[in-house]
Amino acid sequence: MNKNYKLYDLTMGLFVAILIISNIVSTKIVAIGPFTFDGGTILFPIVYIFGDVITEVYGFKGSRRIIWVGFFSLALMSLITWIVGVMPSAGGWNLQESYNNILMTAPRIAIASMIAYWFGEFTNSFVLAKMKVWTKGRYLWTRTVGSTIFGELIDTLMFCTIAFVGLLPNSLLVTVIISNYIFKVCYEVIATPITYSVVHFYKKTEEIDVYDINGFNPFKINMTK
Repeated sequence: MNKNYKLYDLTMGLFVAILIISNIVSTKIVAIGPFTFDGGTILFPIVYIFGDVITEVYGFKGSRRIIWVGFFSLALMSLITWIVGVMPSAGGWNLQESYNNILMTAPRIAIASMIAYWFGEFTNSFVLAKMKVWTKGRYLWTRTVGSTIFGELIDTLMFCTIAFVGLLPNSLLVTVIISNYIFKVCYEVIATPITYSVVHFYKKTEEIDVYDINGFNPFKINMTK
Protein backbone atom coordinates (compact mmCIF):
# COMPACT_ATOMS: atom_id res chain seq x y z
CA MET A 1 0.00 0.00 0.00
CA ASN A 2 1.17 3.48 -0.72
CA LYS A 3 -0.55 5.00 2.32
CA ASN A 4 -1.04 4.04 5.95
CA TYR A 5 -4.81 3.77 6.17
CA LYS A 6 -6.42 3.90 9.59
CA LEU A 7 -9.16 1.32 9.06
CA TYR A 8 -7.85 -0.99 6.34
CA ASP A 9 -6.13 -3.60 8.54
CA LEU A 10 -9.03 -3.70 11.02
CA THR A 11 -11.46 -4.17 8.15
CA MET A 12 -9.35 -6.99 6.73
CA GLY A 13 -9.36 -8.77 10.10
CA LEU A 14 -13.14 -8.50 10.50
CA PHE A 15 -13.67 -9.56 6.89
CA VAL A 16 -11.59 -12.72 7.30
CA ALA A 17 -13.14 -13.56 10.69
CA ILE A 18 -16.70 -13.34 9.34
CA LEU A 19 -15.71 -15.33 6.26
CA ILE A 20 -14.26 -18.20 8.30
CA ILE A 21 -17.09 -18.25 10.86
CA SER A 22 -19.70 -18.30 8.10
CA ASN A 23 -18.01 -21.33 6.54
CA ILE A 24 -17.99 -23.27 9.81
CA VAL A 25 -21.67 -22.64 10.55
CA SER A 26 -22.57 -23.49 6.94
CA THR A 27 -22.51 -27.16 8.02
CA LYS A 28 -26.04 -26.74 9.39
CA ILE A 29 -29.13 -26.27 7.21
CA VAL A 30 -31.68 -24.03 8.91
CA ALA A 31 -35.26 -23.03 8.14
CA ILE A 32 -36.67 -19.59 8.94
CA GLY A 33 -40.17 -18.94 7.68
CA PRO A 34 -40.33 -19.77 3.95
CA PHE A 35 -36.54 -19.77 3.58
CA THR A 36 -34.27 -22.82 3.81
CA PHE A 37 -30.55 -22.14 3.76
CA ASP A 38 -27.21 -23.06 5.27
CA GLY A 39 -26.30 -21.37 8.55
CA GLY A 40 -23.51 -19.37 6.95
CA THR A 41 -26.05 -17.36 4.99
CA ILE A 42 -26.83 -15.43 8.18
CA LEU A 43 -23.29 -14.01 8.19
CA PHE A 44 -21.99 -14.37 4.65
CA PRO A 45 -23.90 -11.40 3.14
CA ILE A 46 -21.89 -9.21 5.53
CA VAL A 47 -18.80 -10.30 3.61
CA TYR A 48 -20.31 -8.79 0.48
CA ILE A 49 -21.29 -5.62 2.32
CA PHE A 50 -17.68 -5.38 3.48
CA GLY A 51 -16.63 -5.96 -0.13
CA ASP A 52 -18.85 -3.12 -1.31
CA VAL A 53 -17.46 -0.73 1.29
CA ILE A 54 -13.85 -1.72 0.59
CA THR A 55 -14.19 -1.36 -3.18
CA GLU A 56 -16.12 1.90 -2.91
CA VAL A 57 -13.51 3.44 -0.60
CA TYR A 58 -10.18 1.80 -1.48
CA GLY A 59 -10.94 0.75 -5.04
CA PHE A 60 -10.63 -2.61 -6.79
CA LYS A 61 -6.96 -2.88 -5.88
CA GLY A 62 -7.72 -2.49 -2.18
CA SER A 63 -10.45 -5.12 -2.27
CA ARG A 64 -8.25 -7.46 -4.31
CA ARG A 65 -5.70 -7.78 -1.50
CA ILE A 66 -8.39 -8.54 1.10
CA ILE A 67 -10.07 -11.08 -1.18
CA TRP A 68 -6.79 -12.96 -1.54
CA VAL A 69 -6.13 -12.86 2.23
CA GLY A 70 -9.59 -14.33 2.77
CA PHE A 71 -8.93 -16.99 0.14
CA PHE A 72 -5.70 -18.20 1.76
CA SER A 73 -7.27 -18.05 5.24
CA LEU A 74 -10.04 -20.40 4.08
CA ALA A 75 -7.42 -22.72 2.61
CA LEU A 76 -5.54 -22.80 5.92
CA MET A 77 -8.74 -23.46 7.89
CA SER A 78 -9.62 -26.34 5.59
CA LEU A 79 -6.16 -27.87 5.84
CA ILE A 80 -5.93 -27.67 9.65
CA THR A 81 -9.47 -29.03 10.07
CA TRP A 82 -8.59 -32.03 7.91
CA ILE A 83 -5.22 -32.68 9.60
CA VAL A 84 -6.77 -32.66 13.08
CA GLY A 85 -9.62 -34.86 11.84
CA VAL A 86 -7.33 -37.64 10.60
CA MET A 87 -5.05 -37.60 13.65
CA PRO A 88 -5.54 -40.52 16.10
CA SER A 89 -8.09 -39.82 18.82
CA ALA A 90 -7.06 -39.91 22.47
CA GLY A 91 -8.32 -42.79 24.58
CA GLY A 92 -11.63 -41.97 26.21
CA TRP A 93 -12.48 -39.26 23.68
CA ASN A 94 -15.57 -40.59 21.96
CA LEU A 95 -16.57 -37.65 19.80
CA GLN A 96 -14.67 -38.56 16.60
CA GLU A 97 -17.88 -39.42 14.77
CA SER A 98 -19.42 -36.11 15.78
CA TYR A 99 -16.26 -34.30 14.66
CA ASN A 100 -16.39 -36.10 11.32
CA ASN A 101 -20.10 -35.44 10.80
CA ILE A 102 -19.74 -31.72 11.45
CA LEU A 103 -16.22 -30.43 11.01
CA MET A 104 -14.94 -32.92 8.45
CA THR A 105 -17.58 -31.61 6.08
CA ALA A 106 -16.06 -28.16 6.56
CA PRO A 107 -13.12 -28.83 4.17
CA ARG A 108 -15.55 -29.54 1.31
CA ILE A 109 -17.55 -26.48 2.24
CA ALA A 110 -14.34 -24.45 2.46
CA ILE A 111 -13.25 -25.64 -1.00
CA ALA A 112 -16.67 -24.77 -2.39
CA SER A 113 -16.56 -21.43 -0.63
CA MET A 114 -13.04 -20.65 -1.84
CA ILE A 115 -13.99 -21.23 -5.46
CA ALA A 116 -17.38 -19.51 -5.24
CA TYR A 117 -16.06 -16.70 -3.06
CA TRP A 118 -13.14 -16.00 -5.41
CA PHE A 119 -15.34 -15.69 -8.49
CA GLY A 120 -18.22 -14.00 -6.66
CA GLU A 121 -16.17 -11.41 -4.79
CA PHE A 122 -14.13 -10.40 -7.80
CA THR A 123 -17.30 -10.12 -9.87
CA ASN A 124 -18.86 -8.00 -7.13
CA SER A 125 -15.84 -5.70 -6.90
CA PHE A 126 -15.43 -5.40 -10.67
CA VAL A 127 -19.09 -4.52 -11.25
CA LEU A 128 -19.13 -1.98 -8.40
CA ALA A 129 -15.88 -0.33 -9.53
CA LYS A 130 -17.11 -0.06 -13.13
CA MET A 131 -20.52 1.27 -12.07
CA LYS A 132 -18.84 3.88 -9.87
CA VAL A 133 -17.14 5.33 -12.95
CA TRP A 134 -20.30 5.08 -15.05
CA THR A 135 -22.41 6.86 -12.41
CA LYS A 136 -19.62 9.36 -11.64
CA GLY A 137 -19.77 8.44 -7.97
CA ARG A 138 -23.50 9.09 -7.63
CA TYR A 139 -26.31 6.68 -6.72
CA LEU A 140 -24.32 4.42 -4.39
CA TRP A 141 -27.34 2.16 -3.89
CA THR A 142 -27.31 1.18 -7.59
CA ARG A 143 -23.72 -0.02 -7.21
CA THR A 144 -24.13 -1.91 -3.95
CA VAL A 145 -27.31 -3.66 -5.07
CA GLY A 146 -26.26 -4.10 -8.71
CA SER A 147 -22.90 -5.63 -7.85
CA THR A 148 -24.54 -7.93 -5.30
CA ILE A 149 -27.06 -9.21 -7.85
CA PHE A 150 -24.23 -10.42 -10.08
CA GLY A 151 -21.72 -11.40 -7.42
CA GLU A 152 -24.14 -13.31 -5.22
CA LEU A 153 -25.66 -15.11 -8.21
CA ILE A 154 -22.29 -16.56 -9.18
CA ASP A 155 -21.31 -17.21 -5.57
CA THR A 156 -24.55 -18.94 -4.59
CA LEU A 157 -24.75 -21.17 -7.65
CA MET A 158 -21.13 -22.28 -7.37
CA PHE A 159 -21.09 -22.70 -3.59
CA CYS A 160 -24.30 -24.66 -3.21
CA THR A 161 -23.54 -26.90 -6.17
CA ILE A 162 -19.99 -27.78 -5.10
CA ALA A 163 -20.77 -28.01 -1.37
CA PHE A 164 -24.05 -29.92 -1.35
CA VAL A 165 -24.42 -32.00 -4.54
CA GLY A 166 -24.71 -35.61 -3.39
CA LEU A 167 -25.34 -34.58 0.21
CA LEU A 168 -28.78 -33.00 -0.22
CA PRO A 169 -31.75 -34.22 -2.28
CA ASN A 170 -31.99 -32.31 -5.57
CA SER A 171 -35.28 -30.70 -4.61
CA LEU A 172 -33.81 -29.43 -1.34
CA LEU A 173 -30.66 -28.26 -3.15
CA VAL A 174 -32.71 -26.14 -5.56
CA THR A 175 -34.67 -24.71 -2.63
CA VAL A 176 -31.44 -23.89 -0.80
CA ILE A 177 -29.97 -22.14 -3.90
CA ILE A 178 -33.07 -20.02 -4.49
CA SER A 179 -33.54 -19.21 -0.81
CA ASN A 180 -29.86 -18.32 -0.40
CA TYR A 181 -29.87 -15.99 -3.38
CA ILE A 182 -33.11 -14.19 -2.51
CA PHE A 183 -32.10 -13.87 1.14
CA LYS A 184 -28.64 -12.47 0.31
CA VAL A 185 -29.92 -9.89 -2.20
CA CYS A 186 -32.70 -8.79 0.17
CA TYR A 187 -30.11 -8.60 2.95
CA GLU A 188 -28.05 -6.20 0.83
CA VAL A 189 -31.08 -4.04 -0.02
CA ILE A 190 -32.18 -3.80 3.62
CA ALA A 191 -28.62 -2.98 4.71
CA THR A 192 -28.26 -0.15 2.17
CA PRO A 193 -28.77 2.68 4.71
CA ILE A 194 -26.10 1.12 6.94
CA THR A 195 -23.78 0.73 3.95
CA TYR A 196 -24.25 4.42 3.13
CA SER A 197 -23.30 5.42 6.68
CA VAL A 198 -20.27 3.13 6.80
CA VAL A 199 -18.99 4.30 3.40
CA HIS A 200 -19.36 7.94 4.44
CA PHE A 201 -17.49 7.24 7.70
CA TYR A 202 -14.69 5.42 5.90
CA LYS A 203 -14.23 8.10 3.24
CA LYS A 204 -14.17 10.84 5.85
CA THR A 205 -11.75 8.96 8.11
CA GLU A 206 -9.39 7.76 5.37
CA GLU A 207 -9.72 10.93 3.23
CA ILE A 208 -9.85 8.80 0.10
CA ASP A 209 -12.35 8.01 -2.65
CA VAL A 210 -10.87 5.83 -5.39
CA TYR A 211 -12.13 5.61 -8.97
CA ASP A 212 -10.80 2.64 -10.94
CA ILE A 213 -10.21 3.29 -14.63
CA ASN A 214 -8.03 0.23 -15.17
CA GLY A 215 -6.01 -2.33 -13.20
CA PHE A 216 -8.62 -5.08 -12.92
CA ASN A 217 -6.20 -8.02 -12.98
CA PRO A 218 -7.33 -10.20 -10.03
CA PHE A 219 -3.94 -11.92 -9.79
CA LYS A 220 -1.99 -8.86 -8.66
CA ILE A 221 -2.01 -8.24 -4.92
CA ASN A 222 -0.07 -4.96 -4.81
CA MET A 223 -2.54 -2.09 -4.28
CA THR A 224 -0.42 0.30 -6.32
CA LYS A 225 -0.66 -1.71 -9.58
